[in-house]
Amino acid sequence: MCGIRKFAILLVLLVQLQGFAQAVNLYEKAPTFPECASAKIDTLQKCFDRQVFKIIKTNFKTPEHLKTQNYKGEAVVLFEVDTTGHFHVMYVDAIDNTIKEEVRRVFKLFPKIEPATYSGRKTFKQFSIPIKLPLERFTMAASKDLARKTTQQKNALELHTAQEYDNVKKGLKAYTNKALKSQLNVPFTHTDYARFDRAMNVVGTNSHTASKPFLYEDVSKYHDFEAERKTLEKDKDKWLGRKLWNEHLVQVQGKDYWFTVDPIFDLQAGKDFDADFSSTFNNTRGVLIQGGLGKKFNFYSTIFESQGRFADYVNRYAESIRASGPNPAIIPGRGIAKRFKDDAFDYPVAEAYLSYTPVKFLNLQFGHGKNFIGDGYRSLLLSDVASPYPFFKINTTFWKLKYTNTFMSLRDVRDEVIEDGAFLTKYVASHYLSWNASKRLNIGLFESVLWTNSNDRGFDLNYVNPVILYRAIEFATGQDAGNAILGASAKYKFNDNINMYSQFILDEFSLDDIRAGEQSWRNKYGYQLGLKYFNAFKIQNLQLQLEYNRVRPYTYSHNTIVLNYAHNNQSLAHLWGANFSEFIAIGRYKYKRWFADAKLIMGTRGFDFNTPEDGFAYGGDIFTNEEDRPFDTGIEVGQGNTTKSIYGNIKAGYLINPASNLKLFAELTYRDFNPNVDTEANFQNNTLWINFGLRTDIFNWYFDF
Repeated sequence: MCGIRKFAILLVLLVQLQGFAQAVNLYEKAPTFPECASAKIDTLQKCFDRQVFKIIKTNFKTPEHLKTQNYKGEAVVLFEVDTTGHFHVMYVDAIDNTIKEEVRRVFKLFPKIEPATYSGRKTFKQFSIPIKLPLERFTMAASKDLARKTTQQKNALELHTAQEYDNVKKGLKAYTNKALKSQLNVPFTHTDYARFDRAMNVVGTNSHTASKPFLYEDVSKYHDFEAERKTLEKDKDKWLGRKLWNEHLVQVQGKDYWFTVDPIFDLQAGKDFDADFSSTFNNTRGVLIQGGLGKKFNFYSTIFESQGRFADYVNRYAESIRASGPNPAIIPGRGIAKRFKDDAFDYPVAEAYLSYTPVKFLNLQFGHGKNFIGDGYRSLLLSDVASPYPFFKINTTFWKLKYTNTFMSLRDVRDEVIEDGAFLTKYVASHYLSWNASKRLNIGLFESVLWTNSNDRGFDLNYVNPVILYRAIEFATGQDAGNAILGASAKYKFNDNINMYSQFILDEFSLDDIRAGEQSWRNKYGYQLGLKYFNAFKIQNLQLQLEYNRVRPYTYSHNTIVLNYAHNNQSLAHLWGANFSEFIAIGRYKYKRWFADAKLIMGTRGFDFNTPEDGFAYGGDIFTNEEDRPFDTGIEVGQGNTTKSIYGNIKAGYLINPASNLKLFAELTYRDFNPNVDTEANFQNNTLWINFGLRTDIFNWYFDF
């Protein structure tokens, strides 16, 4: 008996291709036409056979040229009913291509039916059927005859299998820039986002422009990427010309998938005229892969391998925020670097994410990268100035609302928080609700909390709830359990060309201290005011921007040293940390493939002295303990080692390839940095830095600190 059972199991495993009709299996149910819905289980297969025969017999038309030749033969069809109940022709074996085409036409007429099931689960079912020609010879045969696989049927299946790879190649289609309407992110750079900034801010649009990066799908409602590409396209017939000027290096598209592959370059050479070394350089090589599977799933990945030496003030800043351990620096915005030669850095970086849109109002992203919240050049809520980090983001858009939930895993890499040689892990959960209150006014609410793995709490599920108030949770879990930050934003469109934007950040607030008017250290807040002018002075594609940022001392810091609002020794909000005021003026212009940007930043900052005589924390360094402050009242912006700074940058360039965003550019940077007192960390410095480069422009890089 045991031997018989094993033989039966083996027999079942060997029978993979179903006949057009076959004996009933106790665990399976045949595909069911509506006409067969009332049939008994053991007759469903015969009913299925009859309906297939009927549809073919009714609709098949023998090609005329075969009729005149009195052709007699048959066409063997291999077809499938999938788990959704749709019919698919897998292969047709016939003497003439017109017969094959007619068979495929007839099978497209088959209705969607109830799919087959096995053990209660929907399953694919494959069948084969010989169609006798002329049709007078095509009759409904007994099931036992149709179930028998003829030599011709077997040969047809073997031929189909042998041609499977060729069929995949034949399934390729002309590439149609599917990325431009996909759920992929538009790579966030301030320069490129200025291209469609006006279109998304026209009075009456129901767009949400603060939570970045944007999806191509969302922006394409207001800006025609395809038309823009066509206006920029160069007339190139040769493969090399198309790939250099117009196309992705590799671009593949099939029925339900597409992907592209591009090289990444950031090759720069320049000179800092006030530095001891001879030149500056950056040498980045990498690859960018992006694509889509079906209509709802997209993927994106970049890998960078880089070496660089920058202007002297950048090198010194990178070394000042170095991580614990042997590595000498953290390249701002990129990550931990090791030494390259004697005075340069080697810094590999990888960014990637998966994007899934199960329904049109919901997008989920899981990846390693950056996020930004705001309409300005800076953000006081969440910025992209720090290194990439792991994140999970949920964007929900409906009615006049967009709700962004972002969960992040960060690192504190300072010597004083290292345990057993490992960097400290901390977590952030943030929510941003954007509401279009009218066709001109947008209001946003922001809340964020940061906590560490204290008491082995890990990722605290208290903070997963998307609607609960973090400040209330913080008090419930203990004063030092987390650092909660609240914020708000607003934007008003005066007309299609002018809008005003703002942000307010609140880290801590004491109403009694406000009433006392003593400028208490407890009132930790900051604000931003900005103005954008599109098509300025009626010049097409000229955008002007003015912005003012002011953040009081001790904002973003905490009395628990690890609960600062930062990652990899860089702020998660404004690049300057706290204790500063800043004025920014920016102009951007674009003409066809040419572009030009100009930027002027003037500011006042307050640094610590860090001397044996004065080791107090004056509130600019968000990594210091706020309890080390020199006084409790009389707190002013710029206190401590007051420093005036001016930063100017002019950049002009040419877009070589719109598909990969490869640009050729030249830029000139001027920086004047003047503290009241020269210290080891901060001293008077003037920089004139000229730079030339070839860059795949897919992220912001901030050197204006």
